[in-house]
This record gives sequence, C-alpha cells and structure tokens, in this order.
Amino acid sequence: MTTGATERTHPKERLLDTAGRLFYARGIQAVGVEQLVTEAGVTRATFYRHFSSKDGLVVAYLEARGARVEDAVAVILHAHQGRDALLAIMDMIGDNLCRPGFRGCGFLNAAAEYPDPTHPVRVRVAEHRRWFHGVLRTVVHDAGHPDPERVARALVVLRDGAMVGGYLDDPRAIRTTLREAAETLLAS
Repeated sequence: MTTGATERTHPKERLLDTAGRLFYARGIQAVGVEQLVTEAGVTRATFYRHFSSKDGLVVAYLEARGARVEDAVAVILHAHQGRDALLAIMDMIGDNLCRPGFRGCGFLNAAAEYPDPTHPVRVRVAEHRRWFHGVLRTVVHDAGHPDPERVARALVVLRDGAMVGGYLDDPRAIRTTLREAAETLLAS
C-alpha cells in the first residue's frame, strides 16, 4: 500500500501549502477554517495545535511567502551587484507577473483584506515592504546613484503598480515597462 503526498507531509506544511494556494486563488476572507482543514486533510484540533487562529495561519502564510522572495533575492545578490542586481530583481518580478495563475502580489492582496494597520497581518505586510525597500536602497546605493532613498521609494511604487498591472493588463508589456523604468530611474 502506498501513501499519498498528503500522508507523507507534516500537517503544518499541508496547512501552509493549502492556505497559500487557497488564499492566493480565492482571497483570505473567502476561505474558512473548515475548508482549510478539509483540503489539507487534517482535523480542526490539528489546525489549532499549529495555529492559534486563522489570522495566525495568515501571518505564517505571509512569512513563508516572504521567505521565498527573500531567498530568491539573496540568490540574485550573491550573483550580481549594483545595477545588474537591480535589473535582475526587476526581471524576477517581471517573470513572476508572467507566470500562469498570477493574481497580483500576495502581500498587497492581504493588505487589502486587512485595513487595520495595527493588525498582525498588516504588520507582517509592512515588515516585508520595509525589507524590500531596504534591499532596493542598498542596491541603488551600490550602483552609485546619489539619491538611493528616492529611487528605492520610486521602485517600490513601480513594483506595486506592476503587480496590479500584471494582473489586469498584458504582463509581458508590464514586465518590459518595469525594467525600462528601473533603468531610467538609475540614470536620473
């Protein structure tokens, strides 16, 4: 008798994987705990053993999502510096826009569903955004730009717009525009 993937993975991992898939595809508020436990193949007791609440799972989902982004950026920063690093980060974002099933930024989507800036979900979103802004500021500084703070702020705004545009418009065109705008900002 063979065991399925559901039986081979840890219940917490299954819950996080299921939450990631469902939250991104349907929206966080649209997915209830009952659906999560059913699709993850765990009990409610198991859910609450790993997460104190659905909000706790949402924060963990965002932490896992953020870790994947941070790991991808770390790989880029290990291979590139300055201008090349910035353009590689923009290309990574652009490639993300073009993947099948893209529905915008998971962090921006979560922020839209949690309007209170003091809520733990919004706090986690803000932490991720501060991290990303800091990475961009450092990369722009390393590229020799005289005002890395201003350029980093503009790049975050461009990234946010690209995430929306990539979902609503032609993602390939948005990817190209994102890279071109980053190059223009570096030259300004």
